[in-house]
Amino acid sequence: MKVMIRKDGKGQLSLYVPKKDLEEPIVSMENPGMWGGMVKLGNGWDMALPAMPEGTKLPITVEAKRVGGDD
Repeated sequence: MKVMIRKDGKGQLSLYVPKKDLEEPIVSMENPGMWGGMVKLGNGWDMALPAMPEGTKLPITVEAKRVGGDD
């Protein structure tokens, strides 16, 4: 599913799912650089993010996959 990842003014990362009109903070990351691994959202969802170069500018829209859910 297409998602947008952004950083707010406080430096907190969040993930927005337009299809569900859902925005949640990213509370943990499998990889320190975030890309190419799993992230956990504030609502408990686990999302697999694509591999991207380190230093990729935000906000960005990417194709991600919800793991352990129906999407």
